Amino acid sequence: MAAKHVRYGYRRLTVLLRREGWKVNAKRIYRLYTEEQLIVRTKLRRKIAPRQRGSMVTATAPNQCWSMDFMSDKLADGRSFRILTVVDQFTRECVCLEADRAMTGMMVAQALERAKAERGKLPASITVDNGTEFCSRALEAWVTSHDVQLCFIRPGRPVENGFIESFNGRLRDECLNVEWFVSLADARQKLTKFREHYNHERPHSALADRTPAAFAELHRAVIEKASTSMGRALQSLFIESLECAKPA
Repeated sequence: MAAKHVRYGYRRLTVLLRREGWKVNAKRIYRLYTEEQLIVRTKLRRKIAPRQRGSMVTATAPNQCWSMDFMSDKLADGRSFRILTVVDQFTRECVCLEADRAMTGMMVAQALERAKAERGKLPASITVDNGTEFCSRALEAWVTSHDVQLCFIRPGRPVENGFIESFNGRLRDECLNVEWFVSLADARQKLTKFREHYNHERPHSALADRTPAAFAELHRAVIEKASTSMGRALQSLFIESLECAKPA
């Protein structure tokens, strides 16, 4: 009977046995149940937002696909803080770099609203891992109302979000490991400075050593002047840079 009803506990099996005429009590069934190691283990499941996993779309224009993740670091007094990182997969620009003692799904949504105000639009999709903030109901409600799709990578596969992992590595190596943060305000100021440097001064190997901002400007010029001879020359240069592009 236990083999037939594999998810039944000993109490329910006791009821079924009594229905068949067996004169048994729950204690005896429980003893036999445990001896045969039939105990059903129930895993408590958290209520999380629906997750959609599918093939990752390759970005072909700015503000089409973003990548988002979290990093952690500590202040000089030992207190921890978290950093929300967001990059544009096409231009490699750092879209958002915000720090706080803790980050909730609602705070992530508010940060994305600020990014929208700065860039003028939101992407069609944002690639994220399976962190609790990204699975929250608050963020789910926000992306639904703004027609943005959250693309969750498979658990334990950070390589599927390689753009943000590459950026996080640069942020850790060039900023977090060399800076001393005396306060949260100090950390925010230095992160803002790093973001400005990363977007407008730091050469990016995947963009033919252009800066992300310069690459974005080049793409805009190609789109605006594609019908002119100068535009065709720019387009040829742009395509050449794309051929050597890679997450780095």
